[in-house]
Amino acid sequence: MSRSLIEQWLPAAPLGVESVRERATFTALPPSFALHVWWARRPLIASRAAVVASVLPAWPSTEDAAKDVEARHILTALEAEFPGGEEAYHAWFMNAIGILGDAVARKKEINAANEAGIKLAGNGYGYPRAFSVSPDKSILERIHRLSRIRSSDEAADGISQSVLDLFSGGGSIPFEASRYGFDTIANELNPVATAILQGTVALPADMGPEFAKTISDWGGRWTDRVRKRLEAHFPRQGAETIVAYVWAHTVPCPTTGRPTPLSPDFWLARGNSGRSVAVALEVDTDAGTYELSVVEGEAAKKWGERSTYKRGTATSIWTGETFSGQYINAMGNEGRVGQMLLAVAISRDGVRGRQFRCPSPVDLAAVEAAEEELAARLPGWEIADLVPNDLIPDGWKTGEPRRMGLTRWSDMFSPRQLLANVTALEELREVVEEARSEVGDDRSRALGLYLALALDKACDYNGMLSSWDATRIKIRNTFDRHDFAYKWSFAEFDGAHSLLPWTVSQVERVYAGMCKLTQRDAALDDQEEWRAQARIIRGSATSLPLPDASVDAVVTDPPYYDNVMYAEISDYFYVWLKRSLRDTWPQFTDLILTDKNAEAVANPSLFKDVAAPARRGRRKDDGAKSAAQLADERYEELLKQSFGEAYRVLKPTGVLTVMFTHKRIDAWDTLGAALLDAGFSIDASWPVQTESEHSLHVAKKNAASSTIFLACRKRSGSEPAFWSDIRRDVERAAEEAAGRFAAQGMTGVDLTIATYGPVLSVLSDRWPVYTGQLDAEGNSEVLRPDAALDLAREKVASLKKRELLGGRDIDFDRITDWYLLAWSDFAAAEFPYDEARKLSIATHLDLDDLAKRHKVVKASSGSVTLLTPAQRATAGVLDPDAAEYGTWLDRLHALMSLYDSDGLGAAKAWLNRTGLADDSTFVEVVRAALHAIPRVKDKGAFARPEARILDSLRAALFDRIEPPADEVEPVAQHEQQTFGFDV
Repeated sequence: MSRSLIEQWLPAAPLGVESVRERATFTALPPSFALHVWWARRPLIASRAAVVASVLPAWPSTEDAAKDVEARHILTALEAEFPGGEEAYHAWFMNAIGILGDAVARKKEINAANEAGIKLAGNGYGYPRAFSVSPDKSILERIHRLSRIRSSDEAADGISQSVLDLFSGGGSIPFEASRYGFDTIANELNPVATAILQGTVALPADMGPEFAKTISDWGGRWTDRVRKRLEAHFPRQGAETIVAYVWAHTVPCPTTGRPTPLSPDFWLARGNSGRSVAVALEVDTDAGTYELSVVEGEAAKKWGERSTYKRGTATSIWTGETFSGQYINAMGNEGRVGQMLLAVAISRDGVRGRQFRCPSPVDLAAVEAAEEELAARLPGWEIADLVPNDLIPDGWKTGEPRRMGLTRWSDMFSPRQLLANVTALEELREVVEEARSEVGDDRSRALGLYLALALDKACDYNGMLSSWDATRIKIRNTFDRHDFAYKWSFAEFDGAHSLLPWTVSQVERVYAGMCKLTQRDAALDDQEEWRAQARIIRGSATSLPLPDASVDAVVTDPPYYDNVMYAEISDYFYVWLKRSLRDTWPQFTDLILTDKNAEAVANPSLFKDVAAPARRGRRKDDGAKSAAQLADERYEELLKQSFGEAYRVLKPTGVLTVMFTHKRIDAWDTLGAALLDAGFSIDASWPVQTESEHSLHVAKKNAASSTIFLACRKRSGSEPAFWSDIRRDVERAAEEAAGRFAAQGMTGVDLTIATYGPVLSVLSDRWPVYTGQLDAEGNSEVLRPDAALDLAREKVASLKKRELLGGRDIDFDRITDWYLLAWSDFAAAEFPYDEARKLSIATHLDLDDLAKRHKVVKASSGSVTLLTPAQRATAGVLDPDAAEYGTWLDRLHALMSLYDSDGLGAAKAWLNRTGLADDSTFVEVVRAALHAIPRVKDKGAFARPEARILDSLRAALFDRIEPPADEVEPVAQHEQQTFGFDV
């Protein structure tokens, strides 16, 4: 059977560079990303590469062509297309997906220029970002011509290949499949995501670029009507434009009962903004009054850092007493949380930059009038079902606002915010109804969808979970994270004059940008073969309304285990969409809330009423399962059923390409089991860096930056095996993959993850693989994939230690080995408890002993954190005056702590006293730590104190150790191209 290109070759390194480049700056994201919030989107360039490489044929070897008629046919066809051979084929593929230069070489030049402080011309690459390059007629014709030579169905000639995405989400994969002229099937369970898909994949092709003017014209009518109704509640002083109102939540002081604000700080502008502006809050405790003022410069530094709420503890501005988070939660549940208007951010004509002023009596009166207006309007609005009074379910993420007494979705907005948003909803419905008579049903329905998405954007930026970003001097949206983290201070838009004009203009520009990306030669539209269909299906991936063997390729990016609770957090938008779209798109509005039960994520909250008490570890032998374990099993079962559907609808020659990003071994265990049990073999694995390596988050928390592409086939048959039979094959696969990917520059957790695909591939060749034991029913027990993944981790850990030691084998001690490998493997100070436990088992240690006795880590809330030398010294396990030390890590940390606290002279004296100055083993410990601990920098300084201290020690006392290559600054200095979206 002929192979697809992705089973043989994929340009992983250039794809990684372009994927990171694609999302290098927030304002330069692809326009499809800015239409509406969706979580964990894949880069467009990675998605298009996966799609195109899944349908194109691999280049058959001469040996295969000699033995197989089909391979000979394909080789003949490819040689006719590419006289230059396989290398020319690969070069054409790069050009066909928009990579028009040597991305890897250019990236190295840019990094070198950044480190040297040199500014390169243009964007540094010499060609536009790959996703912005649309294929021309000749490329499309060749792609479709070549894709058909793999099909065994002669009737397929002249017909576009079909591409299915089981879990379409934000639509990166179907968007790119559609751009390349494939018949695209986008399946999605979530109604919010389905509406986004309709606006991203289907409507731009149906409506065309001129529809942007329809959005602008009717959007203008909508915003004018809302402005007239609300402008009295958003007064302005003179010619100012209000950028934001900055608020703090308040609770009664436990002693005086007076409102005390809960604010982590009082900054209005700071840091990257180049300015220092803050709110000063002067309190007269005798009179029971306070006075606000806006201060700048040195005074701002004093007031900006002031905090009345930090780490669960609040401080009363009236008495100075502290009170707990439990008290705050109690006030929330009693409905006694209020708001204090701290400042108003404004702009004025002729004045550069944003200014700030204190709230005036007119501002405060307008707020009070808005509350009265809302109270008067609510009864009628509730009868018309315009208010999102739906109950917030008690879920994994939705439990966060409920703890503060927010029980209905309407509670997520302050009274004036709710007044503005519901007024906008009421006028939206009327405007769309009027448009129907002027522009027709189809265009009015499309208009209704895009204006509804604009309203959703308004709710994202105009709720009590949106906040003020003092470093960028702008409002930060509700979903700056994948949760409902409560915001103690929040920001409010000018709901009359600014909010809707901004969101409508954003949607109009995004629509125009998507149309620009999807434009093709006019000549193509005259050819029937290029009229590919984009079909949006709302339903479960476990039951697809598609015939057997009807799809040429399945390319999908499944939900990542427990990373994002899509249904729970998307309800924030669904309660608005089901009201704004119920007349125009009823197929998206038929649920009370989004479907959590059928969603393929590991959501423990679904099982909290039937589970045993939570306990660490995935599986127990006593038969009692925790909610997390039941959630794991449900997730695996849904994935298995979904991949079973992919197996059913995929043609015999088809390929399933799965894109997966997760750091935890149990997530990969679950994915592997689902694929194997569904009947797939894993034929190839490609790690592609899709997240920025310059994120400071990498130096603080365990995060994977690579997406693994798994190319899978229907397994035609395999001979089962026992684990003992293939264990050595798994070891070899892990060793070979680790060596190969390390040579390509892959490090940290990504190197470990990159071995998982090849290891799963070995299992798939002999699946099912048996442990040699019997299960509870007396049947042969089937191996869990995590046994092979654990073995891969051990092999990678061994390779990493040798790499840290320059290829040498040197014995330290188990605790020092664990510490070095933890930094090397996770490249983070914080990582999951279970991952730390697995590494402890591999190094024959007890994790609790590391935490309680040696205090190498602190364990809490399902994660562990590596302690700094200073923290270990404070904990009493390090004494610079000790006569001896139990581990090499203790010796290293004692020196680091002493150097950091007492300076170079004390460090030299310590080395002389201990005799370690010239100890070869100690030198190797320093060398290994230098290379293991991430050297990410922020504004020229190391983000981790360990990296800073080690770097100074090397320069001052161990200069014979070669310095590691530093990371560049976490903000890219080159990449000027932008679509101009500011969201």
